[in-house]
Amino acid sequence: MLRRAAIGLVAAVLLVLVPGTATATPPRGVTGTILARWTIGDTDYVLREITVEPGGSTGWHFHDGTLYGAVKEGTLTRTMSDCTTTFTHPTGTALVEDPAHVHIGRNLGGTPVVLLVLYVNPAGSPLSRDAANPGCDFE
Repeated sequence: MLRRAAIGLVAAVLLVLVPGTATATPPRGVTGTILARWTIGDTDYVLREITVEPGGSTGWHFHDGTLYGAVKEGTLTRTMSDCTTTFTHPTGTALVEDPAHVHIGRNLGGTPVVLLVLYVNPAGSPLSRDAANPGCDFE
């Protein structure tokens, strides 16, 4: 009984003293449809169409593999985790996202952003992994 109480006390102290994990920033106004999926060897290939509504964002995230994209409609604004590196991708432009780079995609315009994206990930990986806001003044 005394041992159980001691373990409970230690757990309570750890919860108070250990800093909490930063929480992920979920996407807003984003929908996606998988158009094709295949695996060759140890690599998954997923072709997806993504729509980001005006004012929407992907939330902070990163990919385990490389992402290749094309903007079909609208203008996508991507910001990297240093909060200052921002890329603007209007209709007709391409983009590449390297593995493990935390970033966010936002639609700052008044019309939907439509992307055609190819994920090239290690087999079994999710399409993306959530990340916490690195301290940027938005999101």
